[in-house]
Amino acid sequence: MVTDGTGAFFAEWDRRGPGAERSVERAGLLAHALETGTTGIPVLTVVGSKGKGTAATYASATLAAAGCRVVTVTSPALRRERERIRVNGTAISDADLTRLGARIREAVRYLPERRSGEGYLSPSGLFTIAGVLHARAVGADAIVLEAGMGGVSDEVRLFPPDVVAMTEVFAEHLGVLGDSPAEIAVDKAGVTAATTSAVVSLPQTPPVTEAIAATVADRTAGRLKPEVIGASDLPEAVLPAAHGRRNAELGRAAAERLLDAAGRRRPSPGRLHRVLSSVRLPGRLSWHRLPGTTILLDSAIDRTGAATALAEARRHWDDIDHVLVCLPDHKDIAGVIDELAGLPVTYVRLPEYRHLRFTHPLPPHWTVMDDGELTRERLASLGERVVGLGTVYFIARLLDLLNADTERLFEV
Repeated sequence: MVTDGTGAFFAEWDRRGPGAERSVERAGLLAHALETGTTGIPVLTVVGSKGKGTAATYASATLAAAGCRVVTVTSPALRRERERIRVNGTAISDADLTRLGARIREAVRYLPERRSGEGYLSPSGLFTIAGVLHARAVGADAIVLEAGMGGVSDEVRLFPPDVVAMTEVFAEHLGVLGDSPAEIAVDKAGVTAATTSAVVSLPQTPPVTEAIAATVADRTAGRLKPEVIGASDLPEAVLPAAHGRRNAELGRAAAERLLDAAGRRRPSPGRLHRVLSSVRLPGRLSWHRLPGTTILLDSAIDRTGAATALAEARRHWDDIDHVLVCLPDHKDIAGVIDELAGLPVTYVRLPEYRHLRFTHPLPPHWTVMDDGELTRERLASLGERVVGLGTVYFIARLLDLLNADTERLFEV
């Protein structure tokens, strides 16, 4: 997925030492040097454990339907790194990415020299800063930021949000963001700023609900209470399948709150429905074809996600010929193994991602391979009906292998 112009975004990541962590503080110095902190552009930030990309896409589509020029920053990329930054759903050009990389590289030269053991500038954080730079360059009316992992611990905190959208928070990144879902929720909700006008959330478990409410109250001196998004009033035809519907509705609701705060009119129902019905989400219950083979891809990382993807496959097929799955150790491998019982499975490792471990015990009948062994011919040989599940890095690998169209996510 590497293209020309991305070297500046990965320079410190590539040179990081064992156990090194990203430095949001160092990213803050860079953002200050680039004068990105006061753009005057309304910001909508999406945080949560899963479904952030869907929420960010539908928020962006809603804003675009209202006539806004919206810059969206998501992570990681689908096929090409320039897809991390989009204008009205369309990836920026290679030339734009090169220009942004040059500005990042030049500004980094003036930062204090990074000493051994100190935190590095993370790629996702640098793309976030670059996205804000691009928004200013193109005269954007709104910015939608998808947090990488956390909230207050993520570089998105450098850009105080006018609206925060919270997808479901669960036990993802335990021991990193917190030791319980409630502690993780505190980190994610901590992105809320004193100037935030609305926090909208999907329904959460009681401990997570309490943690979000307390954090938002603390960050806004008691001024704000999170708003829980209920059932959608949108036609089913304009929403994605399964759990994606809730995240899509969250994105739409958050975008409407941003429009209200900015004093802009919401889109008419007809225009909103037209734009939302054009949304494409590659790698999220998306269908693809090779000669003689149909493939369903989904970035499922736990038992529930795997069950949802298998149910969607069985809505269309009498049987599933093969499943490709790629989950590092910190995902819910045990739950996914249970869901895949009785199915032919190939487990795929990603050796190039040194920060991911693939050592969890697997069923003895599973085939194991590295992603470098995957080819279009290998995929086609697995049968007529194939399901691909796993981390977004793996799904991106399959999208690239299938030459999927990831350039534009919706039409305005």
